[in-house]
Amino acid sequence: MSTKDAIINKLREAFLPESLDVVDESHLHEGHAGHRPGGETHFRLYIVSPAFEGKSRIERHRMINATLAQELAGSVHALAIHAHGPGEKPR
Repeated sequence: MSTKDAIINKLREAFLPESLDVVDESHLHEGHAGHRPGGETHFRLYIVSPAFEGKSRIERHRMINATLAQELAGSVHALAIHAHGPGEKPR
């Protein structure tokens, strides 16, 4: 299973999102720290879930980082997070 697939599966299980998009941006970081041939090192995720309602941006990030702790300690060098509750406008 790819790192992207593992991230998607874990986020779906933990947060039951209304929408989820995980983008591998590794190709944008060639020659920079943490990049490896084959990619799957730099990701951007967009997630909308009722689990984030009433939570601050920091709390949302902590929830996601805890869910993806194994990936962040291993193959993932960078993760940009865009997490919102249903009906919230992205900032």
